Amino acid sequence: MTATPDLRQRLQALRAEQPAMRARDAARMLGASEGELVASGVEETATRLTSAWRDMMAAMPGLGRVMCLTRNDHCVHERHGRFEQVSANGPHGLVLGPDIDLRIFFGQWQAGFAVREETRSGPRRSLQFFDAHGTAVHKIYATADTDMTAFDTWVARFRAPVQSAGLAVTPRPDPAADRPDAEIDRDSLRAAWRGMRDTHEFFGILHKHKVGRVQALRLAGEELAQELAPQSVRDMLTSAADSATPIMVFVGSPGCIQIHTGPVRRLVPTGPWFNVLDPAFNLHLREDAIARTFIVRKPTEDGVVTSIEAFDDADRTIALFFGARKPGQPELGAWREIAEARAAA
Repeated sequence: MTATPDLRQRLQALRAEQPAMRARDAARMLGASEGELVASGVEETATRLTSAWRDMMAAMPGLGRVMCLTRNDHCVHERHGRFEQVSANGPHGLVLGPDIDLRIFFGQWQAGFAVREETRSGPRRSLQFFDAHGTAVHKIYATADTDMTAFDTWVARFRAPVQSAGLAVTPRPDPAADRPDAEIDRDSLRAAWRGMRDTHEFFGILHKHKVGRVQALRLAGEELAQELAPQSVRDMLTSAADSATPIMVFVGSPGCIQIHTGPVRRLVPTGPWFNVLDPAFNLHLREDAIARTFIVRKPTEDGVVTSIEAFDDADRTIALFFGARKPGQPELGAWREIAEARAAA
């Protein structure tokens, strides 16, 4: 375990100076991972949990309404609701309720904590999960509508038998570089893309052709993917809000993808952040981190499915946007008009 007293003291000093600082920013300033910061408070502000991830998620419906948070470096996705239709199949978990909609990759989950924080608005309780590098993969916050007796029972059930401070983490390896464009069989890539019958086949196509996601979007040709202007995500969200068109917003961490399905209404720019601030859904998107944006068209049995996809300068996915739909349903015409308008701009 990492030695923690000095880290804990430095965190407390930083919090005293900047109480509103986000945990990820505090970790960056202190030269540690977010997981190490949380673990430094075990026996004071945090309770170490076991690694029974599947059982933990299966027990979540009993807590009532909570707020789920999944983020990456440039986008934070917050959704209020209840856990419903929870299932697990090997290393993968699914939550398919109308409010909380998650795709969980348990192989990335390495440590979990129940956290107690004092904030300007009062005590805050949460469940926080981290990967082997100390990066937060998912967080679940208690709200005014959470059954706190059930919450405490949940924590007691999954409390680790040994409560020691500190967390051993490993450096995150550099991502593998894309192969040179000249080595990609573009004709085969395009043929496989055009032959898709379900959007989920896309990941297999990328793997089979050993091509990066952004690399594939660049090479596919404008029929299938087209690069958009930098402000396209903001313009798309504004059009969706103005027309009350329901959309799907996917944001992922290394161990979880969180999805909002429904309208977006209250859009608030704040410095470099563009925010959706609705009662059950908040999105915080760092616009100046968006290096490339594409409109992507995938053939399916239900017709073409259109997405707008935002990436950072390392070609990492920031967020994906679709029209609201379920398998077996065609894409909303209103969404396609919004997306295609960005391509025509």
